[in-house]
Amino acid sequence: MRVISFVTQKGGSGKTTLAFCCAVAAQEKGKRTLLLDMDPQGTATAWFKDRESETPALATIKSSELRDAINKAEKAGFDLILIDTPGRDEPATAAAIRAADLCIIPCRPTPGDMKATPPTIATINRLKKDAAFVLTQTPPRSYRNSEAEKGLSMLGMVCPHLIVIRNSYQDAQGRGLGVTEYEPDGKAAHEIRELWKWISRKLEKVNERKEANVA
Repeated sequence: MRVISFVTQKGGSGKTTLAFCCAVAAQEKGKRTLLLDMDPQGTATAWFKDRESETPALATIKSSELRDAINKAEKAGFDLILIDTPGRDEPATAAAIRAADLCIIPCRPTPGDMKATPPTIATINRLKKDAAFVLTQTPPRSYRNSEAEKGLSMLGMVCPHLIVIRNSYQDAQGRGLGVTEYEPDGKAAHEIRELWKWISRKLEKVNERKEANVA
C-alpha cells in the first residue's frame, strides 16, 4: 500500500479538488483507494456526502489518528491512500508528510502562492520525503505558467501537466463527482488522467528506489 499526501500552506490552491479527483482517477484504474480528510474545513468530506458511489472510500481523521488509520487501511486491503491536509502550517500537515511515500504540492501561478511554498518544502526536506509541485488553476495560455514553473523548479520537481482553471472542477465537486466522472470526455478529465498517470509513474520510481535500498 502506498500513501500520497496533498500538502500546501496556502489556502485556495485547489488542493482538495486535486485530491478527490485523483482518488476517483485511481479508483477508475483499479486501485482500491481511501481518501483521508485531515482538513478541519471538511471540504472532501462534504464532497463525499454528495456522492452516490461509496468508492473511493473516505474517512475523516485527526492527526493523532493517522497512523492507526493507515494500519487499518493496509489490513483492509487498500492499495492506495490519498491524504487531504489543512491549508496552513499545523501538526496535521507534518504528520501527513511524515506518513507519505510521495507529497504533491498544488500551487497557483501567482506571487502569493509561490512565496508560500518554502515552509512546505522545508518540512518535506527535513523529513526527507519525495515531492512534486503541480500547477493548479492556471490560465489556458500565459507566460505566468512558464515563469511559475521556472521559479518552482528551483525548489523541487514540477509536474509537466497543468491543471487549468475550468468550471468543470467546481461543477463536479458540487455533485460529489470527480471530473473524470462528471465530464469523461472533457478537457478537465483529460488533465486529471494525465496527471494521475504521471503521479503513478513517479510513485513507481520512488518505490523502486526504496526497494533497492532495502535490498
